[in-house]
Amino acid sequence: MARDIRPALRLPLLILGFASLIIGVAAGLLRLGWAVPLPASELAAFHGPLMISGFFGTVISLERAVALAQRWAYLGPLAAGAGGLALILGAPPAAAQALLALGSAVLLAGSVSVFLRQRALFTFTLAAGAASWLAGNLLWLAGFSLLEVVPWWAGFLVLTIAGERLELSRFLPPSPMAQRVFIGVLAGLTFGMAFQPQVFGAALLVLALWLLRQDIARRTVKDTGLTRFIAVCLLSGYAWLALSGAIMLAAGLAPGSLAYDASLHALMLGFVFSMVFGHAPIIFPAVLRVAVPYHPLFYAPLALLHLSLAVRLAGDLAGVADWRSLGGLLNALALAAFILNTIAAVVRGKLKTRSGG
Repeated sequence: MARDIRPALRLPLLILGFASLIIGVAAGLLRLGWAVPLPASELAAFHGPLMISGFFGTVISLERAVALAQRWAYLGPLAAGAGGLALILGAPPAAAQALLALGSAVLLAGSVSVFLRQRALFTFTLAAGAASWLAGNLLWLAGFSLLEVVPWWAGFLVLTIAGERLELSRFLPPSPMAQRVFIGVLAGLTFGMAFQPQVFGAALLVLALWLLRQDIARRTVKDTGLTRFIAVCLLSGYAWLALSGAIMLAAGLAPGSLAYDASLHALMLGFVFSMVFGHAPIIFPAVLRVAVPYHPLFYAPLALLHLSLAVRLAGDLAGVADWRSLGGLLNALALAAFILNTIAAVVRGKLKTRSGG
């Protein structure tokens, strides 16, 4: 009996994740002063949960479930996607929080099972990322504020990406000293999430420098086509990661401050979404069994993402709210361009397959 589910059944889970992304982006625009129609104005307060747990939690859990090829693992993306949908539909917050906590618990269970089968630094890092997401969700469910939860959610994304890049470093294995530095970064991130934003920022900065030095992207950027595009996404993302860490190290994470906006969006948009843009042509074929053929137009959303973030951070630096709002709008347009570009690539792939090209 097949233990996995058909690719067609994975699509609704992906749609749930993208629903959280779209509403989460709209909520962010509302917070910046743009008149955006939302099912409820209260959704503006859930911008972060929708983006991190509703979208990234669902997509990362789905990717991990596909890798595990076990039906039980799909409860993770289902619960996370349902948690995001519950927020969108105005269900009691506790219900959404419980669903998100369940989704992260399933992701952690799957990650631990992988670690037990393959005891390696990268599998440990992936499990640590899942544990960070679960910790953040449980804290939120227990009544802690979103501001107190954000570092744990940020750690979830950072550790997940770092673990995935470390896995690929087997093609360019880091030295024993480099591995010890990486372990030190993990310790710094964990301590920073729990106690001290400046330590978290310092760990992000060191991680960015580590990735810039160790990642195979510094070699593959000399290639062509999709390989080079992915490398450009990665290397530019590491630059935003370094900037985020530097801002956080200098100014901490004071709620409502311009440094808070700058550091978190340099991290979440500049770093994390650069990774998403680069890995989408690999993830979509793996999850949905559809081709996403490379096209030079892939660079357009990436360029717009970087430009929009530069405008936003310039507004933070100069204390000009209009620049920050404009940057936020351009951020949203960059993500919309990415989604449309990916859909167009899938259509091109299907047409090419049908024509026998």
